[in-house]
Amino acid sequence: MVLFNYILMCLIFGTTFLAIKVGIDTGASPFFSAGIRFMLAGMVLFLLMAWKRKASLSLLLCKEMFLTGIGLTLGVFAPLYWAEQYVSSGIAAVLSATAPIMILLLQAGISQHKLSVTSWAGCLVGFAGVILLLLPSFTITFNKFWMISCVAILLGQVFYSAGTVYSRRVIQQFQDTSPITLNAVQMMYGGGMLLVLSLFTEKVHIESMLNPKAITSLLYLIIVGSMMGHTLFYWLVAKTNPVFPSTWLYISPLIALSLGALLYHEPLTLLSLAGGITIIVGIVLVNVDNLKQLVDKKPKKVEKVCNQR
Repeated sequence: MVLFNYILMCLIFGTTFLAIKVGIDTGASPFFSAGIRFMLAGMVLFLLMAWKRKASLSLLLCKEMFLTGIGLTLGVFAPLYWAEQYVSSGIAAVLSATAPIMILLLQAGISQHKLSVTSWAGCLVGFAGVILLLLPSFTITFNKFWMISCVAILLGQVFYSAGTVYSRRVIQQFQDTSPITLNAVQMMYGGGMLLVLSLFTEKVHIESMLNPKAITSLLYLIIVGSMMGHTLFYWLVAKTNPVFPSTWLYISPLIALSLGALLYHEPLTLLSLAGGITIIVGIVLVNVDNLKQLVDKKPKKVEKVCNQR
């Protein structure tokens, strides 16, 4: 069951970037689409957890949820949705996979802990992968919006790394609250802020939002991407350990590259593919200590944290 859910989670996370691209290409407003997705997903999850008596309305008044929503939802998905107007879903997925490198650098800066030679090597290899990924835009034809979009996605991962480091403190602070509930509340906050951003920065075309492809994309991202994907992630954390589920980052970007090329006919150059693989190698090097710990230790057995319905 663990292996099946892990494979399913990797497939889900690998397909969300293409689902975003399909919705954006129909003319759906980026910020509005993202806001609706996370607001509805967060509300449904919160209501489910409240029904199970594992959620409290008091959480909606906590500033920690607001700050986490900025880091994990607003700051990440506002640039990602905007950028997918100009870059392929596969490139967006691979650039998003640089998050573990940024998390490592941020943690090292906060704790003033010296990085190991392997970690530094991983950072350099990952940076080289980004250069390879961006190189075709210089060697073939320079596209200003393509380059700005790539930088925007990388900036979003800076927000994600800060949000991840901060959310670990929040989870410790709210130890009696399910992580699924905490994630639901931060999605609601992030979704609300995305809708406010949409109100002031873009004109929402309702006819585009009602396009069958846009509706299908939105429903897929709400139900499968945000609700099922994150629930599977937390289920795997409970059943194994925090390291094993995170290895989706080594698999899902390559799934996204392949799906984008096969199903959506997105261009895939040899340099882009080499850059994607190089970034994945860098991430593996950055996390080599955690991976050794994963291999050396058997997954711990824990009881179910919630009833499956």
